[in-house]
Amino acid sequence: VQLQASGGGLVQAGGSLRLSCKVSGFTLSFYPMAWYRQRPGNQRELVAEISSGQTNYVDSVKGRFTIGREVMENSMTLYMNDLKPEDTAVYYCNRRPALPTWGQGTQVTVSS
Repeated sequence: VQLQASGGGLVQAGGSLRLSCKVSGFTLSFYPMAWYRQRPGNQRELVAEISSGQTNYVDSVKGRFTIGREVMENSMTLYMNDLKPEDTAVYYCNRRPALPTWGQGTQVTVSS
């Protein structure tokens, strides 16, 4: 199993980013999937999840982030709008509940 997140970068507050997660080793559309993040000095936390077409978000990102699946590409996306400095974190993709295997994540840094 490989979970490869990409698309992070440095952005100013109020900006946008699109994260992508390429999955290999299983068919993404068969499982609930999620984006997680680990902010500096904090434990990894759930950000958004998608299952059978339904989505759920942590309160702090509701209305700003959108999770989606690209079934034909066996990949997943996270559109992040109106980014805030507190969104600065390493973002990871995984199943929900998460597999023991984690990819390297992608760094998102939001400057004020």
